[in-house]
Amino acid sequence: MTPLELLALICIFAIVRVAISIKPTPVAAGADTGPSARTVIREYLDAFIVAGLVALFLITFVIRTFFIPSGSMIPTLQIHDVLLVNEFEYRFTKPAREDVVVFPPPIESPNDFIKRLIGAPGDTLRIHDGIVYRNGVALVEPYEAQKPNYELQIRNYNVYVDGTPLDPTLANIPPKDKWTAPDRIPDGCYFMMGDNRNNSEDSHIWGFAQADGTFLAGPLKGQKASFTGHAFLIFWPLDRLHILR
Repeated sequence: MTPLELLALICIFAIVRVAISIKPTPVAAGADTGPSARTVIREYLDAFIVAGLVALFLITFVIRTFFIPSGSMIPTLQIHDVLLVNEFEYRFTKPAREDVVVFPPPIESPNDFIKRLIGAPGDTLRIHDGIVYRNGVALVEPYEAQKPNYELQIRNYNVYVDGTPLDPTLANIPPKDKWTAPDRIPDGCYFMMGDNRNNSEDSHIWGFAQADGTFLAGPLKGQKASFTGHAFLIFWPLDRLHILR
C-alpha cells in the first residue's frame, strides 16, 4: 500500500469514527426531535463512502506517490520527500518547460527518474559559463542548487558536452532523419536536468527523454518511452508541504 492509499484510508476511518460517535442532543418532551441519530449517521456515512470512492478513483487512475531517493533535485526536492504526481495531465496536454516530471529514463533503471524539463521539441539549447540559454535567451533559474560546471550545446545532430558528442550507443541521440534541424531538439524529445546540476544524472549524460513512442537510440532503443506524470505537490514530511512550481 502506498503512503497516499494509507493516508486516504486513515482519513476515511477517522471520519467514520467521528460520525458514529455523534449522539443526539436531548430535547424536551413533546418538542420536535428532528431527524433521528440513525438518520444523521447514515447521511454522514453516505457522504464518507462517496468521498472514499472518489479517493480510490484518484489513487488508481489519476494520482500516484513518488519517493525521492537521491539529491539530484536539491534544493527543490530533498531526499526522503514524498510527492504527489498527476498521471492524467500528460495524456491530454504536452509537458511544459520547467515542469518537474517523473519518467522512465532511456537507460537501464529499476525506478523512474524525476527531473525538470528544460528543453522541448524545436528548442535550441546551450550552456555557457554556467548559464543555460534556450532559444538564445538566458534562463533565470532560482530553483538550481549551483550553476553547471560543464559546457553544452545541441549542434550537428547531437548533444556536445565539453566539446565531445554523446555516444548514441550509450545515450538516446536520435539518428539524423529524426531531426528537423541539426541544432534543435527533435520531435518527441525533451532535455531534462536536475536542479542539483553538478550532481545529477540527466540529459547531459544519457541524452533525450521521450514522452511517447519508443526510444530512438541508446541501450533501450526500441523499448517503450513515456512520461509517468507531472509532480505537483510535496505532501510529506508535513513541514515541507507545498505545491511545486
